[in-house]
Amino acid sequence: MYNLHSHTLLSDGVLLPSELAMRHFSLGYKALAITDHVDYSNIEHVTDSIIRFVKAWPKNLGIKVLSGIELTHLPLEQVGLLTKYARKKGIQVIVAHGQTPAEPVLKGFNRAAIEAGIDILAHPGQITEEEVLLAKKFGVFLEITTRKGHKITNSHVLKTALNVGAKIIVNTDCHAPEDILGRDAMNVFYAETGISENEINKINSDVEEHFFNQRRRC
Repeated sequence: MYNLHSHTLLSDGVLLPSELAMRHFSLGYKALAITDHVDYSNIEHVTDSIIRFVKAWPKNLGIKVLSGIELTHLPLEQVGLLTKYARKKGIQVIVAHGQTPAEPVLKGFNRAAIEAGIDILAHPGQITEEEVLLAKKFGVFLEITTRKGHKITNSHVLKTALNVGAKIIVNTDCHAPEDILGRDAMNVFYAETGISENEINKINSDVEEHFFNQRRRC
């Protein structure tokens, strides 16, 4: 199992990065990306801290930890600039906080994030077919989320992505211990969301290829 969208005390999570990683490991996860919220106010501190943590993480512990960020509630003109900044710093997983119906995200943010070349568009809400086609073109993963509030548009995201052939990723967007789902809970979530076993296998294969077999830095 993997989770490539998570938060720590570096933003609005409640755990240190080390405890977050250990709690995932205890539930059988093999990979975790720490993707704390950033904007212009904190991106330097957060990226430096996460990269330092990942570089120091032992490689023999049984869970791989990737450095990440989540670009959150940015003005549209800043999305590309901070994406480039994070890439230059060596961040491995760039998530963007999509147009979830649960929060007042700026109209047009989904498109701006996709065009900026992020890795994962989190909880993209009522994403349009045109935007999904754009995500396919840019190789951006569209997130199916287990998180309360954000997950109400999962069916729309899943159906549109499958119809178009865009890449999908399943994440928890965890902020606290109770948000980290074990294997049984994830299987229940897959069933409730309508993701078939074949689709799960394809999703996992795409994630493995992009995030672990290609250009991973740090």
